[in-house]
Amino acid sequence: MRVAVVDIGTNSTRLLIADVGAGGRVRERRRESIVTRLGEGVDATGCLGDKPMQRVFDVLERYRAAIERDGVTASTAVLTSAVRDASNGAAFTERVRERFNLDARTIDGDEEAALTFAGATSERPHGGGEVVVVDIGGGSTEFVVGHDAMVAFHVSTQAGVVRQTERHLHDDPPPPDGLRRLADEVRAIIAGAIPEHLRERVQTAIAVAGTATQCAAIELELEPYDPARVHGHSLELQTCALLLARLAGLTNDQRREVTGLHPDRAPTIVAGIAMLIEVMRAFGLDRVEVSEHDILRGAALALAAPSRSDAA
Repeated sequence: MRVAVVDIGTNSTRLLIADVGAGGRVRERRRESIVTRLGEGVDATGCLGDKPMQRVFDVLERYRAAIERDGVTASTAVLTSAVRDASNGAAFTERVRERFNLDARTIDGDEEAALTFAGATSERPHGGGEVVVVDIGGGSTEFVVGHDAMVAFHVSTQAGVVRQTERHLHDDPPPPDGLRRLADEVRAIIAGAIPEHLRERVQTAIAVAGTATQCAAIELELEPYDPARVHGHSLELQTCALLLARLAGLTNDQRREVTGLHPDRAPTIVAGIAMLIEVMRAFGLDRVEVSEHDILRGAALALAAPSRSDAA
């Protein structure tokens, strides 16, 4: 079954077109990610701005054409943190549904976490102890703890790269006191959201989404970006600390020139790395596994599931 999933997030709008076969095998045909910053200003104003919404609409025009060209059987769009938080989020979702002929819906943090975990663990062997999947987004960060594809705990927290950048990193380059405030807030959010005994049980962390994949690409000096090399890359805490020191010392324009970093990620990557460091410290881990398999894959599997059941 050929499916298309659009993920309209706080920081980026992404597309996956894939063939999903028996046993949940996924063959990706097309994957795109464009930074649209839909959540710009939402933390302060409580609503989606006209310019950010238009940026998303422009990207969806392109994605809709690709979906039609590729002969997709079923398509969906999932909308997450920025839309959940915005007073005009429901109206925006309806516009996406009607204008682009997508089964668009705003999902809550629980479903976002579950889909992300399903995607990240879809091809992992059973065994190996407790794992946490961490999805650092633009307006929220999801933590999902589980074992052998079974979710034991999940939580969506109000910490994300756009939200924390707008709250704390107002200068260019960001000053040390802003980074300290950001780290303190994220540390407190994690401590309040995830019980210590649960964090201590976790043996492995899988990090999905732009912060982790961009850190891997920078360390590997990938130009152009190569998802095959990024997927499965082991990103160490010490490496992240060095990256943070390096990138926080640059202006936004200078960060845009860093090999491996997509220029559109330059305004938020410093907050993202600082958050990823606090995540590793909170779980007592010295590394994370970077994954290209995330909510897009999880939603694709869910979209194709009824057909697989019928076939059985």
